[in-house]
Amino acid sequence: MTRGDLLDRMKRNPVSDWKIADIEQICRAYHITCRAPSGGGSHFKISYESVADILTLPARRPIKPKFIRLLVKFVSVVLNSRSRT
Repeated sequence: MTRGDLLDRMKRNPVSDWKIADIEQICRAYHITCRAPSGGGSHFKISYESVADILTLPARRPIKPKFIRLLVKFVSVVLNSRSRT
């Protein structure tokens, strides 16, 4: 599956049973930093060097649709920031 396929599936169906492995796969595909919880934390931290915001996603399943929508929006911001440079 290509990176665009998974992202398109997330856009079309954010309610699906998404796993944190899917989130990590998207981040790797778009070269986005995805840091696992550490020091007793419970959220993954998703960031990109040219984007000021940091997206935090809960590490527990199920991942709610609102977080999938936020991830899709974050990826689009990353892609827009790349096209401007």
